[in-house]
Amino acid sequence: MRKELLPGEQVIAVTRPQPRRLIVPALLFIAVPAVAAYACAWIVKGGPAKLVPLIRPEWTVWLLGACVALALWVLLGYCLPRALAWHATRYTLTSQRVVARYGMLRRRDQQVYLAAVRNVEVRQSLLQRVLRSGNISLDTGYPASTVVPDVPEAATFRTFILEAMDELPRGGFRAEGITHDPEGSWYGTPALEEERRWKR
Repeated sequence: MRKELLPGEQVIAVTRPQPRRLIVPALLFIAVPAVAAYACAWIVKGGPAKLVPLIRPEWTVWLLGACVALALWVLLGYCLPRALAWHATRYTLTSQRVVARYGMLRRRDQQVYLAAVRNVEVRQSLLQRVLRSGNISLDTGYPASTVVPDVPEAATFRTFILEAMDELPRGGFRAEGITHDPEGSWYGTPALEEERRWKR
């Protein structure tokens, strides 16, 4: 990220999505090998032949292969992609931008200049409230606002964004077509006024 910073830009916070999405893959990663090992031992002991008399002993190798293949399919086809997707997602807040990056091989970048943000909103489901995460919505004045999903410690991250917006230079600047007016629209926005009242 340091190589891609703008002149004078500083990194404030770097985080990944709330890891709750890894709970099911983690449980499966532990349970599937144990179940597969038990199933393989049951097959070797002749369990399938006792259960279904039509199954012959020479089928044991194929049944073991099917059991191992099923376990690998769950681990490599379900658990691993979700772990990699979580690891490849990163949210970066700098003194000028909010950058969200998704994916490893097929990367998708999303960035919003703080100078264009008019309001910052946190939306939380019941589970997100328990885990203190949330979806942060950045209103830039366009019909569809930019949403950064499942940010951990969403309230703290929102505070960091508001503080970075409040510290933007008042003299005005331009960055890739984004103009910061000294009388910028974020000064005095409801979100900042609410934050200032809270700090008092």
